[in-house]
Amino acid sequence: MALEELLDAYKDGRIDLGEALEGIRGHYFEDIGHTIIDHDRERRTGAGEVVFGSGKTSQQIADIVESLATRNSNILVTRLHPDKHAQLHNLPDGTIYHADAQLLTWHAQKPEAPTTPVAVVSAGTSDLLVAEEAALTAEFFGNEILRIYDVGVAGLHRLLARLDDLRQARVLVVVAGMEGALPSVVGGLVEKPVIAVPTSVGYGAAFDGVAALLGMLTSCASGVSVVNIDNGFGAGFLANSINRL
Repeated sequence: MALEELLDAYKDGRIDLGEALEGIRGHYFEDIGHTIIDHDRERRTGAGEVVFGSGKTSQQIADIVESLATRNSNILVTRLHPDKHAQLHNLPDGTIYHADAQLLTWHAQKPEAPTTPVAVVSAGTSDLLVAEEAALTAEFFGNEILRIYDVGVAGLHRLLARLDDLRQARVLVVVAGMEGALPSVVGGLVEKPVIAVPTSVGYGAAFDGVAALLGMLTSCASGVSVVNIDNGFGAGFLANSINRL
């Protein structure tokens, strides 16, 4: 029930004060025992609550999804392992599971699409899972995605062949492991903001993405920001925010 309806119901005597207060609290957040769901997040921030699937049981995820679906909130679950997804039942009709990126999505209503695209650029095929997490996240929020994959600096001609595509985007997410050089190169070719995503791809001295992270943080290119290792979701979310400014 909307806040206006709650207040009218209390004013008309159809509900008492306790029911009115409970309804108002429920409009902002809901305690379902193991989780307090922030139903007011979209109004405050422009994007609803996102569910981080890792570390949660399948039953906890199912409870959260049911609560969000009941409120007709768009649903995005990240880091949802295929085995855990297989244990989920009674999901809303139209739910889509992206196994490679471990993302579950459902739309009660489609978001308004920005007029400009987001480019997601990956250095190698080994970075694809993180790149797809970023691409699908930005896509979930209504953005058109330009996927420019396997264009790492070991074969720079592959990237230069897509220069026109790179320059179409308003913001670029650049995903790379190993030494993490690709965002610096892209940052020197475009006038748009670049969100760098280090991945844990690489041999021993890559330190599970730390080398790429440090390389991106010390980039000589201007306009490059960096998210955490393997954080495709964070990059896709930020790209959507920038693209809507």
